[in-house]
Amino acid sequence: MHMRCFATGAMLALVASVPANAQDDAPKVTLIANVNVFDGTSEQLIENANVVVTDNLITAVSTEPVDAAGGTVIDGGGRTLIPGLIDVHWHTSYCCAAQATVVTGDILEVAIRGAKGSEGTLMRGFTTVRDVGGNPFSTKKMIDAGEIPGPRILPSGPPIGQTGGHFDYRPYQDVPSNPADSQWYWYNVGLMAMADGVPEVTLRAREVMRMGATQLKISGGGGVSSVYDPLDVRQYTKAEIEAFVEVADTYNTYVASHIFTDDAAQIAIEAGVKSIEHGFLMSRETMEMMRDNDVWLSIQPLLDDEDGFSFNDPVSQAKWIEVTDGTDRAYTLAKEVGVKVAFGTDILFDPALAERQGAFLAKLQQWYSPYEVLRMATSINAELLAEAGPRHPYQQGPLGVITEGAYADLILVDGNPLQDINLVADPDANFDLIMKDGVIYKNALGQ
Repeated sequence: MHMRCFATGAMLALVASVPANAQDDAPKVTLIANVNVFDGTSEQLIENANVVVTDNLITAVSTEPVDAAGGTVIDGGGRTLIPGLIDVHWHTSYCCAAQATVVTGDILEVAIRGAKGSEGTLMRGFTTVRDVGGNPFSTKKMIDAGEIPGPRILPSGPPIGQTGGHFDYRPYQDVPSNPADSQWYWYNVGLMAMADGVPEVTLRAREVMRMGATQLKISGGGGVSSVYDPLDVRQYTKAEIEAFVEVADTYNTYVASHIFTDDAAQIAIEAGVKSIEHGFLMSRETMEMMRDNDVWLSIQPLLDDEDGFSFNDPVSQAKWIEVTDGTDRAYTLAKEVGVKVAFGTDILFDPALAERQGAFLAKLQQWYSPYEVLRMATSINAELLAEAGPRHPYQQGPLGVITEGAYADLILVDGNPLQDINLVADPDANFDLIMKDGVIYKNALGQ
């Protein structure tokens, strides 16, 4: 018999024996009974299990009966309980505002739309995100304080790029610049940042860490949506990237870099970058280099399909086609070579597309089994988050797993996603219960 039992009826009964005037101080106990558990790591479900949550942590996963005297009991009715999902390439500030907002709006509008969109992220079952670009710090603070609903956020803060690089969206007429010029509005308010040369790179990196970043995000290569940088361009010199890495190292964390191509990726790996974001156009040689240097590939299932991005600029649209033409090969190579692969979505400036976050996860079935997909979006992604070391803001327990001591971030699925991963594509219909940090945000069971 598969048994994991860490709580007893006697222990839980203590809750009921607490004097009435001390009830507010008593632990909050929730029993989710009669469920089949995907624990985030094992391909085998823990069948007919009972899961106990005490306050915000999981305190028991047991196949034996558990008495939750004094606590709340939820009958799972044989549904599948999985860990909360994790998206490691999310943009709280960019996902849920139209591109026009960046042209005609201000940071207050961007922040409000991002905060409102965070509730939708949580209600899609994504209880944790690594935010790799923007200014989500206030949103994160209010979510953590329980003032607004949303996922846990591991923020990179404003992504940093060079003049003419991926994060240079200034008007064409803004150069030449001089040191006396004020910064562009979106740099001033921390939505993105620019730095050139080792001294300025060091300064900006320290400023972003001062803002509360968990890890640094830079651009080491050409981008799709940016207009001044062809895809083949390698951005930042090796010395500049090493300066970013050194600042991150002084904070005991790491650098993630936007990169598509071999040349840019290999220089970044040599300089000490630990997470390559995208990487659609990389070769086997670069993938092997990543594997041998313990570097993550944070790649997204972006395809030129019904969810494809569209750009008014024909050059950007052509770059999009070139990049997405490499998606299938990149996933196939990464799996063959044995690179550590993480899941993210990178949805930008499209509130309607943000609603498809779970559908992006389901697209991974083109390369992975349902088990591999779920494991990647839970315990594997949590391993990448752990690269932030002491800067990781959620250290009371592990994320992405259902085990004793882990955070109580849980989803009750009507069906078995290990057999049908498409269930995650429609969270409204198939996620009957969503819990984050021990708090229930959705309960469609009528209990």
